Formats: sequence, C-alpha cells, structure tokens
Amino acid sequence: MATFWRYVKTQLFVLLCGIVGPIFLVAYFALGADPTMKWMFWTGLLITAADVLIALAITGFGARSAAKKQALEATGVLALAQVVGIHETNTRINDQPLVKLDLQVSGPGITPFATQDQVVASVSRLPMITSRKLVALVDPVTNDYQIDWQRSALVSGMMPASFTIGEDDRTYDLTGQTEPLMEILQVLKSHGIGFDSTIDLRSNPAARQQVQAVVRRAAVQVPPAAPAAEPTAAQRLQQLETLHATGAITDAEYAAKRQEIIADL
Repeated sequence: MATFWRYVKTQLFVLLCGIVGPIFLVAYFALGADPTMKWMFWTGLLITAADVLIALAITGFGARSAAKKQALEATGVLALAQVVGIHETNTRINDQPLVKLDLQVSGPGITPFATQDQVVASVSRLPMITSRKLVALVDPVTNDYQIDWQRSALVSGMMPASFTIGEDDRTYDLTGQTEPLMEILQVLKSHGIGFDSTIDLRSNPAARQQVQAVVRRAAVQVPPAAPAAEPTAAQRLQQLETLHATGAITDAEYAAKRQEIIADL
C-alpha cells in the first residue's frame, strides 16, 4: 500500500511536470479526432507513456531505497563515515550540486573500509558534508551501506544534543561530541528505539541507564575550552576546496581567494 501511494504521488508530480502530453491528447479529442491533427495524438501519447515509465522508475527506486534502509536498520550497524575528500562532478540536480565523497568508514563489528559515494549537496546537507562527519548504516557482512542524514545532523553538530538527567538535576550539552553521540545512537539502535528530535527513555530503564553512563562519562572527559586557533593555510585551502566543490562559490571567487591565501604564505 505504501508503494502504491508513493507511485500515485510520483505519477502526479511527473504528470504535472510533463503536462504537455495529456494536454495534447485532450486537445486532439476535443477537436473531434481531426485526422490532420494526428501528430498531436501520437505526440501526446508518447509523452504521457514516457511520464508513466518515469514515474514507475522513480517509484521503484524509492521503494528499493526504503527497503534497503529498513533492512539496514534491522541488521546493520551504525558506523562513522569520515569525509576525507570532496570532488566536483559538474552535475546539478534540481539546481543543487552533485558531489563525490571519499569516505573512510569504521564502526563496531566491521573492518574499516574506504569507499566513494555521490550525494546531492543540498542546503541542509552541506553543513554535514563540510563538517566531514557522517553516520552510515552498514551491513557487517557485505559492507553495503547507506548514509543516514538524520543521525548525521546530530553527530556533525548541526542538531543540538542536550541530555537532561533528573537524578543529577542537570542538563548536559554534548553538541558536536562525535564519539559519545555515536555511542548513544548505537545504544538506542540496540534497544530498537527510533531516532527523533526528542527521546524520553523513562519507559526503558536499561537504555536509560546506558545513555546516562555515556553522558556522564563524556561530561567528565570534556577538556576546558581553549582559545580558538587561527586556521593554517592548509586548512584554509581545504575549506576553500570544499566550498568550491559543493558549488558554494564561483570559479572566479575560488581563484581569487586561493591566490589570496597563497600570497599570505
């Protein structure tokens, strides 16, 4: 049923984008199926058939992606996917750049491996990509994986991570602390607790105790905040490369800024 409604929504979207086909068919029959307008019938029929095939293809891809995500949620492990390289593809999807990521994936129960993935660097995903810390669901047998953008938002620091422990009468802020947040996400997954913006663990004492232990340990291990250091030239160049690869700056801006950084050496 979910696949059927996904198809209906996709078909409506495709027909809206390719409305020319149905318009040609309606116009042809409204004119009384005039033989001189036969081209309008065949053109409208071909465009409409193409619309239906595109909708079926998009629906099939969406259904396969959803099934893969469901299977990985059930049997996969949560791993950290470090972005070690970002490359342009000179392709845009819905006016958003498609970039190629070099990933180094590691996590409990899997042998670390390197891989590449192409993702759309949308406005919401760009901060996660540039933070270079993503979360992936990985099949420990095949190393098949899927990037989890919702969990990535938490681990990359794009989403606040506050934990309130009633016994301590205190709220702990772990925003941006990759290791404890990954550990907490793994605890939640092991207990079958879905990830949402707000989670109440009072009904699950075992998971609550494990999460509290991670939070308290992380709070103790946090070093005093040090003054922010000026980024090195290499770091500035890396940031510039990322901005250029994701389409955030133009070629001219990239060339000018690169020359400015090199001139400061």
